[in-house]
Amino acid sequence: EALIQSDLQLLLTRRTFFFLSHKDGKHLYIQQAAVFIEDAIQYRSINHRVDARSLRWYRWYYSRLCQWGLGIIIAIILGLAFIEEPSSLTYTSDIRYRPPPWKPPCGLTEGIEIICLCTLTVDVAVKSYLIGWDELRKTRWLIGYVLVIALSVIDWALSLSMQCTETIRVRRILRPFFLLQNSSLMKKTLKCLKRTLPEIASVIFLLALHLCLFTMFGMLLFAKTENSENNKEWEIYFSNLPKALNSLLVLLTTANNPDVMIPAYSRNRGFSIFFIIFSAIGTCFLMNLLTAIICNHFRGYLLVNLLSSPLQHPPQPHYGPVFLQTLQIIFRHYFTTVLGNGLALANVVCICTVLVLDSHKTVTERNDCLEVINCVFILLYLMEMSLKIFAHGVRGYLSYRSNLYDGLITLCLTLLNTCNFTV
Repeated sequence: EALIQSDLQLLLTRRTFFFLSHKDGKHLYIQQAAVFIEDAIQYRSINHRVDARSLRWYRWYYSRLCQWGLGIIIAIILGLAFIEEPSSLTYTSDIRYRPPPWKPPCGLTEGIEIICLCTLTVDVAVKSYLIGWDELRKTRWLIGYVLVIALSVIDWALSLSMQCTETIRVRRILRPFFLLQNSSLMKKTLKCLKRTLPEIASVIFLLALHLCLFTMFGMLLFAKTENSENNKEWEIYFSNLPKALNSLLVLLTTANNPDVMIPAYSRNRGFSIFFIIFSAIGTCFLMNLLTAIICNHFRGYLLVNLLSSPLQHPPQPHYGPVFLQTLQIIFRHYFTTVLGNGLALANVVCICTVLVLDSHKTVTERNDCLEVINCVFILLYLMEMSLKIFAHGVRGYLSYRSNLYDGLITLCLTLLNTCNFTV
Protein backbone atom coordinates (compact mmCIF):
# COMPACT_ATOMS: atom_id res chain seq x y z
CA GLU A 1 0.00 0.00 0.00
CA ALA A 2 2.86 2.39 0.79
CA LEU A 3 4.46 1.66 -2.59
CA ILE A 4 1.19 2.29 -4.43
CA GLN A 5 0.64 5.56 -2.54
CA SER A 6 4.19 6.74 -3.29
CA ASP A 7 3.70 5.95 -6.98
CA LEU A 8 0.45 7.91 -7.00
CA GLN A 9 2.10 10.85 -5.29
CA LEU A 10 4.92 10.76 -7.84
CA LEU A 11 2.41 10.65 -10.65
CA LEU A 12 0.42 13.56 -9.26
CA THR A 13 3.41 15.80 -8.58
CA ARG A 14 4.90 15.59 -12.04
CA ARG A 15 4.33 19.05 -13.44
CA THR A 16 4.51 18.03 -17.04
CA PHE A 17 1.50 15.81 -16.52
CA PHE A 18 -0.75 18.85 -15.95
CA PHE A 19 0.56 21.02 -18.78
CA LEU A 20 -0.92 18.79 -21.47
CA SER A 21 -3.31 20.34 -23.97
CA HIS A 22 -6.93 20.43 -22.82
CA LYS A 23 -8.23 20.35 -26.37
CA ASP A 24 -8.00 16.63 -26.44
CA GLY A 25 -10.79 14.99 -24.43
CA LYS A 26 -8.57 12.11 -23.38
CA HIS A 27 -6.23 14.46 -21.55
CA LEU A 28 -9.20 15.97 -19.70
CA TYR A 29 -10.36 12.52 -18.62
CA ILE A 30 -6.87 11.69 -17.40
CA GLN A 31 -6.75 14.91 -15.38
CA GLN A 32 -10.17 14.21 -13.90
CA ALA A 33 -9.06 10.73 -12.87
CA ALA A 34 -5.86 12.12 -11.36
CA VAL A 35 -7.79 14.74 -9.35
CA PHE A 36 -10.22 12.10 -8.10
CA ILE A 37 -7.31 9.92 -6.97
CA GLU A 38 -5.77 12.90 -5.20
CA ASP A 39 -9.12 13.62 -3.51
CA ALA A 40 -9.21 10.05 -2.24
CA ILE A 41 -5.66 10.29 -0.89
CA GLN A 42 -6.38 13.60 0.88
CA TYR A 43 -9.87 12.49 2.08
CA ARG A 44 -11.61 15.25 0.13
CA SER A 45 -15.05 15.23 -1.42
CA ILE A 46 -15.33 14.54 -5.17
CA ASN A 47 -18.46 16.68 -5.53
CA HIS A 48 -16.89 19.58 -7.45
CA ARG A 49 -16.64 20.94 -10.99
CA VAL A 50 -14.61 18.81 -13.39
CA ASP A 51 -14.27 21.00 -16.48
CA ALA A 52 -10.78 22.01 -17.61
CA ARG A 53 -10.85 25.55 -16.20
CA SER A 54 -12.30 24.49 -12.85
CA LEU A 55 -9.70 21.73 -12.55
CA ARG A 56 -6.90 24.29 -12.98
CA TRP A 57 -8.44 26.45 -10.26
CA TYR A 58 -8.98 23.37 -8.10
CA ARG A 59 -5.35 22.29 -8.45
CA TRP A 60 -4.18 25.81 -7.69
CA TYR A 61 -6.45 26.16 -4.65
CA TYR A 62 -5.30 22.88 -3.11
CA SER A 63 -1.64 23.46 -3.89
CA ARG A 64 0.77 23.47 -0.98
CA LEU A 65 1.42 27.22 -1.31
CA CYS A 66 -2.25 28.23 -1.11
CA GLN A 67 -3.03 25.87 1.75
CA TRP A 68 -0.02 27.04 3.73
CA GLY A 69 -1.03 30.65 3.14
CA LEU A 70 -4.58 29.94 4.29
CA GLY A 71 -3.23 28.19 7.38
CA ILE A 72 -1.05 31.21 8.21
CA ILE A 73 -4.05 33.55 7.88
CA ILE A 74 -6.09 31.37 10.25
CA ALA A 75 -3.18 31.22 12.70
CA ILE A 76 -2.89 35.02 12.63
CA ILE A 77 -6.58 35.64 13.28
CA LEU A 78 -6.52 33.13 16.14
CA GLY A 79 -3.31 34.63 17.53
CA LEU A 80 -4.87 38.09 17.83
CA ALA A 81 -6.37 36.97 21.13
CA PHE A 82 -2.90 37.16 22.73
CA ILE A 83 -2.50 40.89 22.08
CA GLU A 84 -6.09 42.12 22.04
CA GLU A 85 -7.41 43.89 25.12
CA PRO A 86 -7.74 42.53 27.77
CA SER A 87 -4.42 40.73 27.47
CA SER A 88 -2.13 39.23 30.11
CA LEU A 89 0.78 38.62 27.73
CA THR A 90 3.90 39.89 29.50
CA TYR A 91 7.50 38.74 29.63
CA THR A 92 7.10 37.53 33.23
CA SER A 93 4.27 35.91 35.17
CA ASP A 94 5.45 37.21 38.56
CA ILE A 95 2.97 39.87 39.66
CA ARG A 96 5.74 41.64 41.62
CA TYR A 97 7.77 42.42 38.50
CA ARG A 98 5.11 42.25 35.81
CA PRO A 99 4.59 45.59 34.05
CA PRO A 100 1.21 46.68 32.71
CA PRO A 101 0.35 44.75 29.52
CA TRP A 102 0.78 46.50 26.21
CA LYS A 103 -2.47 47.94 24.87
CA PRO A 104 -2.52 48.18 21.09
CA PRO A 105 -4.04 51.36 19.67
CA CYS A 106 -7.57 51.18 18.36
CA GLY A 107 -7.54 50.03 14.77
CA LEU A 108 -4.27 48.08 14.78
CA THR A 109 -5.65 44.63 15.56
CA GLU A 110 -8.86 45.51 13.74
CA GLY A 111 -6.85 46.30 10.59
CA ILE A 112 -5.05 42.96 10.76
CA GLU A 113 -8.36 41.23 11.39
CA ILE A 114 -10.15 42.76 8.41
CA ILE A 115 -7.30 41.68 6.13
CA CYS A 116 -7.69 38.13 7.41
CA LEU A 117 -11.47 38.29 7.01
CA CYS A 118 -11.12 39.53 3.43
CA THR A 119 -8.77 36.64 2.67
CA LEU A 120 -11.24 34.19 4.18
CA THR A 121 -14.01 35.77 2.10
CA VAL A 122 -11.97 35.10 -1.04
CA ASP A 123 -11.45 31.55 0.21
CA VAL A 124 -15.16 30.87 0.63
CA ALA A 125 -15.86 32.46 -2.77
CA VAL A 126 -13.36 30.17 -4.50
CA LYS A 127 -14.74 27.13 -2.69
CA SER A 128 -18.28 28.07 -3.66
CA TYR A 129 -17.28 28.40 -7.31
CA LEU A 130 -15.44 25.08 -7.35
CA ILE A 131 -18.30 23.02 -5.91
CA GLY A 132 -21.18 24.90 -7.54
CA TRP A 133 -24.35 26.45 -6.17
CA ASP A 134 -26.31 23.20 -5.85
CA GLU A 135 -23.59 21.55 -3.80
CA LEU A 136 -23.08 24.71 -1.74
CA ARG A 137 -26.66 24.60 -0.50
CA LYS A 138 -26.10 21.03 0.73
CA THR A 139 -22.82 21.75 2.52
CA ARG A 140 -23.57 22.94 6.05
CA TRP A 141 -19.94 23.71 6.80
CA LEU A 142 -19.70 26.23 3.96
CA ILE A 143 -23.04 27.79 4.90
CA GLY A 144 -21.77 28.16 8.45
CA TYR A 145 -18.49 29.53 7.05
CA VAL A 146 -20.38 32.29 5.22
CA LEU A 147 -22.49 33.12 8.29
CA VAL A 148 -19.47 33.28 10.60
CA ILE A 149 -17.62 35.61 8.24
CA ALA A 150 -20.70 37.83 7.90
CA LEU A 151 -21.20 38.03 11.69
CA SER A 152 -17.50 38.73 12.20
CA VAL A 153 -17.56 41.61 9.70
CA ILE A 154 -20.68 43.09 11.33
CA ASP A 155 -19.14 42.83 14.80
CA TRP A 156 -15.90 44.33 13.46
CA ALA A 157 -17.80 47.33 12.05
CA LEU A 158 -19.60 47.84 15.36
CA SER A 159 -16.27 47.71 17.19
CA LEU A 160 -14.81 50.48 15.06
CA SER A 161 -17.97 52.58 15.32
CA MET A 162 -17.71 52.40 19.13
CA GLN A 163 -13.98 53.24 19.02
CA CYS A 164 -13.00 49.87 20.51
CA THR A 165 -14.85 50.49 23.78
CA GLU A 166 -17.34 47.63 23.51
CA THR A 167 -17.39 45.06 26.29
CA ILE A 168 -18.52 42.03 24.28
CA ARG A 169 -16.95 40.88 21.02
CA VAL A 170 -18.91 38.06 19.47
CA ARG A 171 -16.39 37.43 16.70
CA ARG A 172 -13.81 36.18 19.18
CA ILE A 173 -16.06 33.27 20.09
CA LEU A 174 -16.53 32.42 16.40
CA ARG A 175 -12.85 32.39 15.42
CA PRO A 176 -12.17 28.69 16.19
CA PHE A 177 -14.74 27.84 13.51
CA PHE A 178 -12.23 28.90 10.85
CA LEU A 179 -9.82 26.22 12.02
CA LEU A 180 -12.54 23.56 12.18
CA GLN A 181 -13.87 24.37 8.73
CA ASN A 182 -10.47 24.24 7.07
CA SER A 183 -9.39 20.89 8.54
CA SER A 184 -10.98 17.67 7.32
CA LEU A 185 -9.44 15.85 10.28
CA MET A 186 -11.15 18.21 12.72
CA LYS A 187 -14.47 17.69 10.94
CA LYS A 188 -14.11 13.93 11.21
CA THR A 189 -13.18 14.30 14.88
CA LEU A 190 -16.31 16.33 15.59
CA LYS A 191 -18.43 13.82 13.68
CA CYS A 192 -16.92 11.01 15.72
CA LEU A 193 -17.60 12.95 18.93
CA LYS A 194 -21.20 13.42 17.88
CA ARG A 195 -21.59 9.67 17.40
CA THR A 196 -19.80 8.95 20.67
CA LEU A 197 -21.89 11.28 22.85
CA PRO A 198 -24.87 8.90 23.36
CA GLU A 199 -22.60 6.13 24.64
CA ILE A 200 -20.63 8.59 26.77
CA ALA A 201 -23.88 9.99 28.17
CA SER A 202 -25.07 6.51 29.15
CA VAL A 203 -21.83 5.76 31.02
CA ILE A 204 -21.90 9.18 32.70
CA PHE A 205 -25.47 8.42 33.78
CA LEU A 206 -24.24 5.14 35.27
CA LEU A 207 -21.50 7.05 37.09
CA ALA A 208 -24.04 9.52 38.47
CA LEU A 209 -26.35 6.69 39.53
CA HIS A 210 -23.42 4.87 41.15
CA LEU A 211 -22.49 8.04 43.01
CA CYS A 212 -26.05 8.66 44.22
CA LEU A 213 -26.61 5.09 45.38
CA PHE A 214 -23.39 4.95 47.38
CA THR A 215 -24.14 8.39 48.78
CA MET A 216 -27.35 6.99 50.24
CA PHE A 217 -25.50 3.94 51.54
CA GLY A 218 -22.89 6.21 53.11
CA MET A 219 -25.50 8.39 54.79
CA LEU A 220 -27.14 5.26 56.20
CA LEU A 221 -23.86 3.64 57.22
CA PHE A 222 -22.31 6.74 58.77
CA ALA A 223 -25.46 8.11 60.39
CA LYS A 224 -25.40 10.39 63.41
CA THR A 225 -25.14 8.54 66.72
CA GLU A 226 -25.62 9.65 70.30
CA ASN A 227 -21.90 9.16 70.98
CA SER A 228 -20.23 12.32 69.69
CA GLU A 229 -16.83 10.63 69.47
CA ASN A 230 -18.09 8.31 66.74
CA ASN A 231 -19.61 11.11 64.66
CA LYS A 232 -16.37 12.36 63.11
CA GLU A 233 -17.04 10.77 59.70
CA TRP A 234 -20.64 12.01 59.77
CA GLU A 235 -19.72 15.58 60.74
CA ILE A 236 -16.96 15.99 58.15
CA TYR A 237 -18.23 14.08 55.13
CA PHE A 238 -21.81 12.74 55.47
CA SER A 239 -23.78 15.29 57.51
CA ASN A 240 -25.97 16.28 54.54
CA LEU A 241 -26.59 15.24 50.94
CA PRO A 242 -24.41 17.85 49.13
CA LYS A 243 -21.47 17.19 51.42
CA ALA A 244 -21.85 13.41 51.01
CA LEU A 245 -22.01 13.71 47.22
CA ASN A 246 -18.93 15.92 47.17
CA SER A 247 -17.03 13.52 49.45
CA LEU A 248 -17.71 10.49 47.28
CA LEU A 249 -16.96 12.50 44.13
CA VAL A 250 -13.54 13.25 45.60
CA LEU A 251 -13.15 9.57 46.36
CA LEU A 252 -14.22 8.61 42.83
CA THR A 253 -11.76 10.95 41.16
CA THR A 254 -8.95 9.60 43.42
CA ALA A 255 -8.07 13.13 44.53
CA ASN A 256 -7.12 13.14 48.23
CA ASN A 257 -9.26 10.02 48.66
CA PRO A 258 -7.52 8.83 51.88
CA ASP A 259 -8.94 11.86 53.69
CA VAL A 260 -12.48 10.62 53.10
CA MET A 261 -11.99 7.11 54.44
CA ILE A 262 -9.41 7.58 57.23
CA PRO A 263 -11.85 8.72 60.00
CA ALA A 264 -14.19 5.78 59.38
CA TYR A 265 -11.28 3.36 58.99
CA SER A 266 -9.81 4.53 62.30
CA ARG A 267 -13.11 3.80 64.01
CA ASN A 268 -13.71 0.38 62.44
CA ARG A 269 -11.70 -1.41 59.78
CA GLY A 270 -14.85 -3.02 58.43
CA PHE A 271 -15.93 0.34 57.01
CA SER A 272 -13.12 0.03 54.46
CA ILE A 273 -15.23 -2.55 52.60
CA PHE A 274 -17.68 0.22 51.66
CA PHE A 275 -14.94 2.40 50.18
CA ILE A 276 -13.23 -0.53 48.44
CA ILE A 277 -16.46 -1.60 46.72
CA PHE A 278 -17.23 2.00 45.74
CA SER A 279 -13.77 2.57 44.25
CA ALA A 280 -13.70 -0.81 42.51
CA ILE A 281 -17.00 -0.24 40.73
CA GLY A 282 -16.52 3.46 40.00
CA THR A 283 -12.82 3.84 39.27
CA CYS A 284 -11.83 0.39 38.02
CA PHE A 285 -14.97 -0.45 36.04
CA LEU A 286 -17.07 2.57 35.04
CA MET A 287 -14.18 4.97 34.39
CA ASN A 288 -12.35 2.35 32.34
CA LEU A 289 -15.58 1.60 30.49
CA LEU A 290 -15.88 5.28 29.59
CA THR A 291 -12.31 5.33 28.29
CA ALA A 292 -12.86 2.13 26.30
CA ILE A 293 -15.98 3.51 24.61
CA ILE A 294 -14.16 6.65 23.50
CA CYS A 295 -11.14 4.70 22.23
CA ASN A 296 -13.26 2.19 20.34
CA HIS A 297 -15.25 4.91 18.60
CA PHE A 298 -12.18 6.84 17.55
CA ARG A 299 -10.53 3.69 16.24
CA GLY A 300 -13.65 2.67 14.38
CA TYR A 301 -13.89 -0.70 16.07
CA LEU A 302 -17.02 -0.20 18.17
CA LEU A 303 -19.46 -1.37 15.50
CA VAL A 304 -17.38 -4.49 14.94
CA ASN A 305 -17.37 -5.23 18.64
CA LEU A 306 -21.12 -4.81 18.83
CA LEU A 307 -21.70 -7.28 15.99
CA SER A 308 -22.28 -10.49 17.89
CA SER A 309 -24.58 -13.42 17.37
CA PRO A 310 -28.07 -12.84 18.80
CA LEU A 311 -28.88 -14.60 22.02
CA GLN A 312 -31.23 -17.53 21.71
CA HIS A 313 -34.09 -17.50 24.20
CA PRO A 314 -36.38 -20.42 25.02
CA PRO A 315 -39.87 -20.35 23.50
CA GLN A 316 -42.47 -18.49 25.49
CA PRO A 317 -45.31 -20.35 27.17
CA HIS A 318 -48.68 -20.58 25.43
CA TYR A 319 -51.88 -19.85 27.33
CA GLY A 320 -55.31 -20.96 26.15
CA PRO A 321 -57.60 -18.14 27.35
CA VAL A 322 -57.53 -14.96 25.28
CA PHE A 323 -57.37 -12.86 28.44
CA LEU A 324 -54.12 -14.54 29.53
CA GLN A 325 -52.66 -14.16 26.03
CA THR A 326 -53.44 -10.44 26.12
CA LEU A 327 -51.76 -10.09 29.51
CA GLN A 328 -48.75 -11.99 28.20
CA ILE A 329 -48.40 -9.61 25.25
CA ILE A 330 -48.68 -6.60 27.56
CA PHE A 331 -46.09 -7.78 30.07
CA ARG A 332 -43.64 -8.89 27.36
CA HIS A 333 -43.64 -5.39 25.88
CA TYR A 334 -40.61 -3.14 26.30
CA PHE A 335 -42.81 -0.69 28.20
CA THR A 336 -42.82 -3.10 31.15
CA THR A 337 -39.02 -2.76 31.45
CA VAL A 338 -39.28 1.03 31.23
CA LEU A 339 -41.95 1.00 33.92
CA GLY A 340 -39.72 -1.12 36.16
CA ASN A 341 -36.82 1.29 35.70
CA GLY A 342 -39.11 4.19 36.54
CA LEU A 343 -40.20 2.34 39.67
CA ALA A 344 -36.58 1.93 40.75
CA LEU A 345 -35.94 5.63 40.09
CA ALA A 346 -38.95 6.58 42.21
CA ASN A 347 -37.59 4.38 45.00
CA VAL A 348 -34.23 6.18 44.86
CA VAL A 349 -35.94 9.59 44.95
CA CYS A 350 -38.02 8.60 47.98
CA ILE A 351 -34.99 7.30 49.86
CA CYS A 352 -33.01 10.47 49.06
CA THR A 353 -35.87 12.64 50.29
CA VAL A 354 -36.16 10.76 53.58
CA LEU A 355 -32.39 10.81 54.11
CA VAL A 356 -32.20 14.55 53.53
CA LEU A 357 -35.07 15.21 55.94
CA ASP A 358 -33.57 12.95 58.64
CA SER A 359 -29.89 13.78 58.09
CA HIS A 360 -29.58 15.70 61.40
CA LYS A 361 -31.42 13.09 63.48
CA THR A 362 -29.82 10.24 65.32
CA VAL A 363 -30.74 6.65 64.53
CA THR A 364 -33.00 6.39 67.58
CA GLU A 365 -34.82 9.63 66.72
CA ARG A 366 -35.82 8.47 63.25
CA ASN A 367 -39.24 6.97 62.56
CA ASP A 368 -40.12 3.92 60.46
CA CYS A 369 -41.09 5.90 57.36
CA LEU A 370 -38.11 4.65 55.34
CA GLU A 371 -38.80 1.02 56.25
CA VAL A 372 -42.44 1.33 55.19
CA ILE A 373 -41.44 2.88 51.85
CA ASN A 374 -38.92 0.10 51.24
CA CYS A 375 -41.54 -2.52 52.06
CA VAL A 376 -44.00 -1.05 49.55
CA PHE A 377 -41.42 -0.91 46.78
CA ILE A 378 -40.22 -4.46 47.51
CA LEU A 379 -43.79 -5.70 47.07
CA LEU A 380 -43.93 -3.87 43.73
CA TYR A 381 -40.61 -5.44 42.70
CA LEU A 382 -41.94 -8.90 43.57
CA MET A 383 -45.06 -8.20 41.54
CA GLU A 384 -42.94 -7.11 38.57
CA MET A 385 -40.81 -10.26 38.80
CA SER A 386 -43.90 -12.47 38.98
CA LEU A 387 -45.46 -10.82 35.93
CA LYS A 388 -42.27 -11.24 33.92
CA ILE A 389 -42.11 -14.92 34.86
CA PHE A 390 -45.75 -15.24 33.79
CA ALA A 391 -45.03 -13.59 30.43
CA HIS A 392 -41.70 -15.24 29.55
CA GLY A 393 -41.86 -18.47 31.50
CA VAL A 394 -39.26 -19.55 34.04
CA ARG A 395 -36.65 -20.56 31.46
CA GLY A 396 -37.30 -17.49 29.34
CA TYR A 397 -37.05 -15.23 32.38
CA LEU A 398 -33.72 -16.77 33.41
CA SER A 399 -32.31 -16.45 29.87
CA TYR A 400 -32.04 -12.65 30.26
CA ARG A 401 -29.11 -11.44 32.34
CA SER A 402 -30.98 -8.28 33.29
CA ASN A 403 -33.79 -10.39 34.72
CA LEU A 404 -31.30 -12.47 36.68
CA TYR A 405 -29.82 -9.31 38.16
CA ASP A 406 -33.22 -7.80 38.98
CA GLY A 407 -34.50 -11.03 40.49
CA LEU A 408 -31.40 -11.52 42.63
CA ILE A 409 -31.59 -7.95 43.95
CA THR A 410 -35.32 -8.32 44.64
CA LEU A 411 -34.82 -11.55 46.59
CA CYS A 412 -31.95 -10.02 48.60
CA LEU A 413 -34.05 -6.96 49.44
CA THR A 414 -36.95 -9.19 50.48
CA LEU A 415 -34.70 -11.25 52.74
CA LEU A 416 -33.07 -8.20 54.32
CA ASN A 417 -36.38 -6.43 54.87
CA THR A 418 -37.86 -9.57 56.47
CA CYS A 419 -34.87 -9.87 58.81
CA ASN A 420 -35.18 -6.18 59.67
CA PHE A 421 -38.81 -6.49 60.71
CA THR A 422 -38.26 -9.72 62.65
CA VAL A 423 -35.35 -8.24 64.59
